[in-house]
Amino acid sequence: MAASDTATDTIAAISTPPGRGGIGIVRLSGPQAASIASQLVRAHQPLEHAHARLADVIDTQEAAGAMQEAADAEAGQIDEALVTLFGAPNSYTSEDLVEIAAHGSPVVLELLLRRALELGARLAEPGEFTQRAFLAGRLDLTQAEAVRDLIDAQTLTQARQAASQMGGALSRRAAPAKQSLVELIALLEAGIDFAEDDIDVTPQAEIARRIDEITPTLAALEASFARGRIVHDGLTLAIVGRPNVGKSSLFNRLVERDRAIVTASPGTTRDLVTERISLGGIPIELVDTAGFREGARELLEEAEQLGIRRSHEALADAALVLIVLDATQPLNDEDQRLFAAVEGRPAIVALNKSDLVNGDAVSAGTLNSALSGLPALSTSALTGEGLVALREQILTLATGGAAAEPGMLTNLRQHQAVATALAALVDAAKANAGSIPHEMILLDLYRALWALDSLTGQTTSDDILNLIFSTFCIGK
Repeated sequence: MAASDTATDTIAAISTPPGRGGIGIVRLSGPQAASIASQLVRAHQPLEHAHARLADVIDTQEAAGAMQEAADAEAGQIDEALVTLFGAPNSYTSEDLVEIAAHGSPVVLELLLRRALELGARLAEPGEFTQRAFLAGRLDLTQAEAVRDLIDAQTLTQARQAASQMGGALSRRAAPAKQSLVELIALLEAGIDFAEDDIDVTPQAEIARRIDEITPTLAALEASFARGRIVHDGLTLAIVGRPNVGKSSLFNRLVERDRAIVTASPGTTRDLVTERISLGGIPIELVDTAGFREGARELLEEAEQLGIRRSHEALADAALVLIVLDATQPLNDEDQRLFAAVEGRPAIVALNKSDLVNGDAVSAGTLNSALSGLPALSTSALTGEGLVALREQILTLATGGAAAEPGMLTNLRQHQAVATALAALVDAAKANAGSIPHEMILLDLYRALWALDSLTGQTTSDDILNLIFSTFCIGK
């Protein structure tokens, strides 16, 4: 998708999901958008900026034949539509943009799109409408990425985060650091360029002070990636343990429906069962696994052996692990092996079947030494005891205790840009401390500035832009 094409081409696409629906929208953007739209529909009133007009979708072949025989006002009409013109530059793309909202029949929408292409429009590339908005300066790159994130949002928290980014929260958060960096660069450049005009060379201590003022802001922004990435992408939690400890029952409780089969017989779960939930707005994919049996593998059925193998894979791949123990049974070697497998990883222990425990039986408090510091909660999948605390513990473990904040970094590209800027500032501080000439310090400062510019897209290459916008849906 060449950037130069956006100045001349008119593009068209169906902007609603495939299939039948109450409403379907065909979108056009470019210099010929209005003229092409006038040939696709017969508006009851002239098109006017930001005003919806009732119109007839016409089948031009039938209409032409009817017009030769009689001046029939309904000749060739196959649907009704609302047509809205957004005139340049006051549109999403800063070009003339027309949206035709008809009934969501795929046949009608495809007719409109096909006729638009015949009349001179080009089929839009994925994300090309938003890319044109970016190239026209309507959005910066973080806001453009937020458009895609809002479309893809699966939780209300994700939608709120994307809406905040679309409003420029991330750009505003990075702006003070960038402004301070530009001022420092200008100060050093002036000292070099006008040294003969009695402009004082910036003292080493002043350079160090200014770099120290910029760094914490960017460091806090980089740290926001820990939570922002999880809000954006979610994570996986594997529920593991011996057979018949209540893994599937806890899984169903967390999912809040009977998703996994539960019986009193050990080994009921033979394969992985997955379900996505939302905890505090964080998307979490729960994985119910087959029970880890101790003893000779050759004594197990082949299906159960495969299930246990997949359980080990799920345990290895998961970002979080929930180890389920039977509170009525003593720990055994299989439990100890699970503790060893999650050493150093985010994990929680659920002492399930707590409703069956009496008096001085095993409790979370008596297992601290065996659990090697893992948080342990008493739960009952039967009564629901401890489920609220378990959800809270999972959420705390998922976010690392990081609080939600405006303008978080949500993807690796953004994180790399800020990390590069921080690394460049560290190099500049070292060069300054070593009394390196200001010309060399400026190289590091400019590297930090270019990294921050790439965050918002001011210095981003066409290849990177094309890669980013190719992940959008066609019509957006």
